[in-house]
Amino acid sequence: MIKVIIVDDDELCIAVIEDMVNQLDDFSCIGTFQNALDAYTFINSNEVDVAFLDVEMPKMGGIELLKNLGESPLVVMITSHDEFALESYEYNVTDFLKKPAEWSRFLKTVEKIRKKIFEMGAKLVDRSEPGHVFIKTDSKLVQLDLNQVLWVEALGNYIRVHTENEKHTVLSTMKEIELKLPSQDFIRVQRSFIVRLDKVKSIADNYIIIKDKEIHIGKSYKEEFSKRINFL
Repeated sequence: MIKVIIVDDDELCIAVIEDMVNQLDDFSCIGTFQNALDAYTFINSNEVDVAFLDVEMPKMGGIELLKNLGESPLVVMITSHDEFALESYEYNVTDFLKKPAEWSRFLKTVEKIRKKIFEMGAKLVDRSEPGHVFIKTDSKLVQLDLNQVLWVEALGNYIRVHTENEKHTVLSTMKEIELKLPSQDFIRVQRSFIVRLDKVKSIADNYIIIKDKEIHIGKSYKEEFSKRINFL
């Protein structure tokens, strides 16, 4: 879940953006603030992925807040004045949202956020050692032992990695993860599932049994799967 805060001295603007955020399945608004000082304290003591930040506020504006943060979350600047856009981009902000925020423009901002989080590591990354990868899940990097992976399942914009004892949800595509997993150990058996071959307990008709999970073998994947099983 992408954790969001909204910082604006305009209550109406906060309400509008919070309502839009709440309509997204993969975003969660964890705080709203009407001054930058309270937001500064919150950011320094909590995990925040994205801050929607008003440029102009009493005492401390959005850009001043950015200057004072040692390590900032992704930032979307919100203002009613275009002239602030250029200065805000100097601080590597993710996007610039003009008031009043409109749904169609907001969705473009959301896609930029998703893309940036993906690039920052919310996906499988290079192996630290053979048989392991790092994944970013719940805002932290976790080392994953590939020998413990049972299957990988597609969930919209995310994938879920099922291991012997845990489940990890990662912002990624099936194509991306398929390229990262060693092909000698893993095979895609339908559009939404990749399985680890040595974890297959049995095969019945067009179903694979792994642990207590039945996974259907897609028609277009069946021939390749049969070849791999015969080879083993």
